[in-house]
Amino acid sequence: MAGIMGWPVMHSRSPAIHNFWLAKYGLTGTYVPLAIRAEGLRAALRALPALGFAGCNLTIPHKEAAFEIVDRVDPMARRIGAINCVVVAPDGSLDGYNYDGFGYIQSILEAYPDWRADAGPIVVVGAGGGARAVLVSLIDQGAQEIRLVNRSPERALALAREFGAPIKAVAWNERDAAIDGAAMLINTTSQGMAGQPALDLTLDKLPRSALVSDIIYVPRETPLLAAARLRGNSTVNGLGMLLNQARPAFKAWFGVMPEVTAELRAMIEATI
Repeated sequence: MAGIMGWPVMHSRSPAIHNFWLAKYGLTGTYVPLAIRAEGLRAALRALPALGFAGCNLTIPHKEAAFEIVDRVDPMARRIGAINCVVVAPDGSLDGYNYDGFGYIQSILEAYPDWRADAGPIVVVGAGGGARAVLVSLIDQGAQEIRLVNRSPERALALAREFGAPIKAVAWNERDAAIDGAAMLINTTSQGMAGQPALDLTLDKLPRSALVSDIIYVPRETPLLAAARLRGNSTVNGLGMLLNQARPAFKAWFGVMPEVTAELRAMIEATI
């Protein structure tokens, strides 16, 4: 068994993804949503071995709190500053991982196999948890210049100091100019998500050769991606990141590295 802990959690697409793979690969198991309040996280995680769980995913608000509960934290998760996957070791101890960065890079390569992080300047908007995973993965892929734009300059500067080169913090009022000459633009904020206002960014200075990416997948096409597509830019939404981050977790629990197929993607898209 495996599952996803969060509060709220019933909106999660993870059960549909993992149960699809369990059926596809003929494995005996199930993946369930686990509605766990913040104050119950420690007891819930520590109960996993006794309940026969191979592990679980973590979503809001548990990704950071889990650091103080698991027994070991993978170096990538420590760099990102969040845990999104817990694996129960044979002795019942708990290992924490973060596969969001892996999921993000795979989603880009899935859509554009020739993509390279060092092809030119990359503009990243946002400095929250999603941005941390994206930034670490871009650095590991060899990005040479990352312009980090955030409404709160302190958070962008803090990330630039923490991760070092190639990140340069850019003031919010310079965001429209920051995309000039960029090879890639990435939105990691919640702006453009269903129920949220669109990202306040003008694309006039963005080269039409630039790839535009949004880690949001509800809606499938955010206002940013729609505007980029209409002016001729290639785009990638956040669904691929969701699907691909689930793959190494599934392998850790069930022993098979699954594939993201057109059938799986269509099934999840139908729920959005």
